Order: sequence, then C-alpha cells, then structure tokens
Amino acid sequence: MMHTIPATAAMLVKNSERYLSEVLSALKDFDEVLLLDNGSTDRTFEIAKGFPNVSYYKHDFIGFGPMKNLAARLAQNDWIFSIDSDEVADEALIEAIRAAVLENEKEHIFSLSRLNHYHGCLIKGCGWYPDIIPRLYHRRFTRFSDRQVHESLVLPQEAKVKQLDGRLKHYSFENAEGLIQKMQQYSSLYAEENRFKKDSSPFKALLHGGVSFVKNYLLKRGFAYGADGLTISVSNAQGSYYKYVKLYERNRTITVSLIITTYNRPDALELVLKSALSQTRLPDEIIVADDGSRQETAEVVDFIRRRTSIPVKHSWQPDRGFRAAESRNRALAQAKSDYIVLIDGDMVLDPSFIADHLKIARKGRLIQGSRVILTEDKTQDILDEGDLPALSMFSSGIEKRLSALRCRCLAKLAGRKGNRKHKGIKTCNMGFFRSDALAVNGFDNSFVGWGREDSEFVARCYHNGMKRYNLKFAGIAYHLWHNEAERDSLPQNDALLEATLSERKIRCVHGVSDFIKDEEVAGK
Repeated sequence: MMHTIPATAAMLVKNSERYLSEVLSALKDFDEVLLLDNGSTDRTFEIAKGFPNVSYYKHDFIGFGPMKNLAARLAQNDWIFSIDSDEVADEALIEAIRAAVLENEKEHIFSLSRLNHYHGCLIKGCGWYPDIIPRLYHRRFTRFSDRQVHESLVLPQEAKVKQLDGRLKHYSFENAEGLIQKMQQYSSLYAEENRFKKDSSPFKALLHGGVSFVKNYLLKRGFAYGADGLTISVSNAQGSYYKYVKLYERNRTITVSLIITTYNRPDALELVLKSALSQTRLPDEIIVADDGSRQETAEVVDFIRRRTSIPVKHSWQPDRGFRAAESRNRALAQAKSDYIVLIDGDMVLDPSFIADHLKIARKGRLIQGSRVILTEDKTQDILDEGDLPALSMFSSGIEKRLSALRCRCLAKLAGRKGNRKHKGIKTCNMGFFRSDALAVNGFDNSFVGWGREDSEFVARCYHNGMKRYNLKFAGIAYHLWHNEAERDSLPQNDALLEATLSERKIRCVHGVSDFIKDEEVAGK
C-alpha cells in the first residue's frame, strides 16, 4: 500500500461544488487537504465531508495572497501544495509531488504546467499557454505575496526552482458569464489594492485594453480558436481596461486635510485661511494646529468658520514653549481625510496649491514643497491692507523670483524622481498620506524648542520605506516675513535626530498615539 504524501494540499473555496469531487479525488494520497472557505452557499461543505483527509476552515475574504498564507499557517504539514478548486492534478503530477516532498529540500520551490480549458476545450492561445506556475513549497522557507490579486510565491535569493512532471487540468471558465464575473472581481481588487499608489487615466486604460487585445488575439493566436478565442481575448482586454478605469475613479475620491500651525500671529493666520478658502480644489477640512496662542487666534478661526461650509477645527494646546511637533500630532489625530498637507500659519497659498499637491500625491511619497520669501516691507504692506493679495512671480517684494514660477511641464520634470535627502526639509509646505504618518507614529513629542522635529519625522518615514518627491514650479506658497525663532534648544534636538538616524528608528515612543486610539495608529 502506498504511503500518504506528508504534505498539505491547500485550497481556497467559495461555491466550488461543480468540480470539487473530481479535484478532491485526485488528492486522496495527501496527508491533508485543507479547504479555506470564504462564504460558500452551495454544496461545497457537504462534498468535502465525504473525503476523510479534508480539513475545513472558514474565514472572511481578505485578498488572495493573505488567504493563501492563512491556509498555509493552518496546515498540519510544512510542505504546501497550493491548488485551486477547479484544478485537477493528474497521476504523474501526484507522484512527482510525492518524490519532491520525500526529498525534503526546503530551499526548493516546484513549479508545474497548467492546461487551461474554456467551455471544456483546451486553449493553447490567448496568453493561456504555456502556463508554468510555482505551487509546491516549504512554508518555513517562503510564502505568497500579500497582494489582493495576482499573488505569487516570494522567491528568496537562495531558492532553487524546479519543474515537476505531470499536469494540472484547469477548468478555467465554462462560458462568457464566468469570464465577466472574474474580470469584475479581479479589476476591482486591483483598483482597491493600488488606490493612491499608482497613476491611471482613461487614456491609459484604453491603451492597456487595446494592447491586451492585439497581444492575445493576434500575437498569442487567439484567432485560431474561433469564437472562443475572440471571447477570451475581448474579456482579457476588458479586464485590462476596467482595472485602470476603476483605479482612475478610486484615485479621484481622495480627501485632504489642510493643517496650519500657528502661534500668536492672528493677522497672518487670517490671510492664510482666506487663501485656503480660495483654492481651485478646496480642502475637505482645515485644522489650525495652535501651539498656545491667545484669544485673538480663536476669534480669527471662529470668524472664518462662520463663512464656510468646510469644517474648520481649532486644535489648541497650552503654551508650554515651542512644541510644534506636539501641536501637529494633535491636529493629525483629529484629521479625517486620506491626505495631509502641512503649512505654517504665515504661508499665503497660490489658488492651485492644494490641486498641485494632489496631482503627485501617492502612498509612500513624502511631498516636499518650497516657499516664496516675501520681504519685510512687502509683508507689512499686505498685513496693513488686510485683504487677500494677488501674488505672482511678477509681484514686487519677492526674493528668488523664479521660485514663484508655476509651470506644469517643469513641475512634472522636477518632481518625477524620488530620493531620501534630508537637505531642505520644511513642514511649512509638506504633504503625505495620513496612514503613512500613523505608521511611524507621527512627530516626536519629545522635541521642545525650534528645530529638527521635521527632519526627525522625515528620517523615520525614510526608514519605513517612503521617498521624498520635491514639488517645484507648483504648490506655491508665499511666506510672510518674520523674525527668526530662538535656537537655544537646537543642540538637544540635534541629539534626538542623530539617535534616530544612527538607530534607524521607525516609530517614536511619544507621538500621535498620545492623542489617538492605539488601534488606529497600528492601522488595524
């Protein structure tokens, strides 16, 4: 009698009754066949109960990659054969798996050949053939990626990939309805996974869809399979088109919070708030991060709040000296939007400021803008008039006039490459996704006095994988002149920054978590 294979065949199932009996019969020699069900309403469970080597678990769908990794963790064996509920392994493949598992070389990852069928017919065109996929692995050596869709086994550098004999018969789709259902599911998962991470546009969607059809129908010989080949090629093209269209639509749903730091400068703050309400793309909320100002600042915030439908929040903390990091964290804790733009309370914004930020906003990016310095006399003239000024590169009283030039083409060229430079870090014009800031626990409340709290925050963002993208020739903000702050605390703050850099810290101990629920900071 042949011994069982000391491995687990791991399978995700949902309403899989059509082929499940045939699939499980082919896996009878496995020590365990683990089924992870994410919501079946048909006879899947009843069929599975008829096979003594089947273990059955249920879990809500969390993406294909995470689901497959969960199945591997639940398995009784270290060797995992990942198989779908519409794939039937032939005898040659089963014996090849048996031999590979008995060799027990855990650095080996084994691939196999899959034959895809449509309406019961083998298709060797449309990009469906050859189809070589890694499926047999040791769970203590590797795992699937955490992608929601199009997941794959992670291949460590020392991995050795070998191909097994035998075949998987894949009942891919029975008809066009199945193609459409999977296209809708996969395109939606792709769009959700890449929301705010990748660019997209209707033109890009059309281009990808057109290229996909030409590739699959002509270059991959879809035409050789008549009406079936045309149907598959069109479906593939629609999948490419819709995943980019859906991504484009999801990217347009971004919300933005404008956080304005201030301290006892109500005249400047009023102008800044007026410029925020004059944006071509209004922020979804405005939060004034107040480091202990007197009552005049609260009156300005209330004055503006009564003149707009946009939520305007006043995040105030007691005056205990210069504590900009803490004031920003308090505001960050109150923010409700996807994206955060930080400015100082003396930065008068160009009407396209918010729109320019959002054009290059992506998860994992730290957007570093610059400022246009106004002279002392120009600043005083603006404050004396009290009205929102019409500023441009041609206005008087501007230092470094080129910094006031707004040009979309130059902006695209200047900001297309990411870096991890520390020079020129300024929170007076900075943008990032709130989730990225929460991942490093925001700013470090340990910083007291002027200097380095912004550089230290950015350093931890870099350590967590973020890159800096410079916003030049766009996102223009005019800096009202003021005397420089005292720098008595700079030595202590330099020491905190140096500790973060030398230890490659990612999270600070006292950050935004001091003002927000722990589970939100952890991203749960």
